[in-house]
Amino acid sequence: MAGRAVWGGEARSAEIAGGCGAIIGDKSGTIDARANRCGAITQPARPIAKSYEPSVKLKTSNRKRETGPLKKVGLVRALSKLGYCSRSRAAELIAAGRVKLNGAVRRDPETPVHIGKDRIEIDGQPLEGSSKIYLALNKPRGVVTTAADERGRKTVYAYLPEGLPWIAPIGRLDKASEGLLLLTNDSEWAARITAPETHLDKTYHVQISAIADEALLQTLRNGIRASDGEFLRVKNVRMLRQGERHSWLEIVLDEGKNRHIRRMLEELKTEVLRLVRVAIGPLALGHLPKGATRALKHEEKQALDRAMRAPIREPAPLFQPQ
Repeated sequence: MAGRAVWGGEARSAEIAGGCGAIIGDKSGTIDARANRCGAITQPARPIAKSYEPSVKLKTSNRKRETGPLKKVGLVRALSKLGYCSRSRAAELIAAGRVKLNGAVRRDPETPVHIGKDRIEIDGQPLEGSSKIYLALNKPRGVVTTAADERGRKTVYAYLPEGLPWIAPIGRLDKASEGLLLLTNDSEWAARITAPETHLDKTYHVQISAIADEALLQTLRNGIRASDGEFLRVKNVRMLRQGERHSWLEIVLDEGKNRHIRRMLEELKTEVLRLVRVAIGPLALGHLPKGATRALKHEEKQALDRAMRAPIREPAPLFQPQ
């Protein structure tokens, strides 16, 4: 895989902690990774991202929760949660007898594991949690959001810096769509980003082959019953600009269903010419070049976490590059 991590502004010096912290961008946002098994960054060839250790601990009034038994997860999920590989790849390793738990080979992917207490080995090497990585990619059009494609199409992994540990896209953008895509090896954080109950806004700029009027906008706001019976709605829509035969709309979703916007406009016999995701919650795509990646800044990660915790979210100001 080859790729460049680019973010506007002068490259700055950065440091990486020797342990397994989180990889979040410095002020310039640039990164380059040569990762060891733990995911720590070594041998930087270009400016890299500062490590980040969360300084705020969640408080709890239930002290039994702190001292109670550790929660168990299945072995296949443990490998994913520790950032080693995807669940499907973990299942393959377990079935091949390459994974040991506390010194014994385990072939059942659902073998219970205490993360942080039990010892996991892969091919005889102890497994430790990888650094937490949070990347933004400006996905180009024509690229698929998957690790491998059976039809040989180019995937988003072709645009990632070399040497990263396993990371996965958060949600999807279809092949014809472009714009902001997040990738991480923090599976719990990814699940919160995509969980329907978080209602995290996703903002899109959509070019359509029609002159949009208020009736079309109101129909989108009211919602549309798709041909398969599923009800689709947008949280908000407004006109951005018009040409002689086309319009640009800004559409905000707080739920993400397969080809959500395209299916709504198809029902209205309106062709989508371009579809660009420009923001996820308070995080804006900004001026990140097409096909480039960057590490999230500390404050951007915090802003996304706050947006997911907020029970009622008003439109938040978007982070723009300085």
